[in-house]
Amino acid sequence: MADIIITDSNFQKEVAQSSMPVLVDFWAPWCGPCRAVGPVVEELATEFVGKVKVGKLNVDENQDTAGQFGVMSIPTLLFFKDGKPVDSIVGVKSKEDIKKKMEALISG
Repeated sequence: MADIIITDSNFQKEVAQSSMPVLVDFWAPWCGPCRAVGPVVEELATEFVGKVKVGKLNVDENQDTAGQFGVMSIPTLLFFKDGKPVDSIVGVKSKEDIKKKMEALISG
């Protein structure tokens, strides 16, 4: 399971002020590709526990945050470091592709 549910109201605390790098999965329940990416993100959340905070943001319920970061297509994975977006993936990608970005987030 992803570490946290990210919302418009807790985004500042959970992402912008996080001392740890953060991966935010922008998704919606009706999105088929999101349901394909979700389990992969959850597996990686377990693998990177203590290194990368992983959360999910439902774009239907949290349109302000999705709009703030220009999320137009889902699934979108945004990678944050020091509260700022540093990388992204749009659409369905392999676990290896996502893992490489997470590793770069930690090392870079």
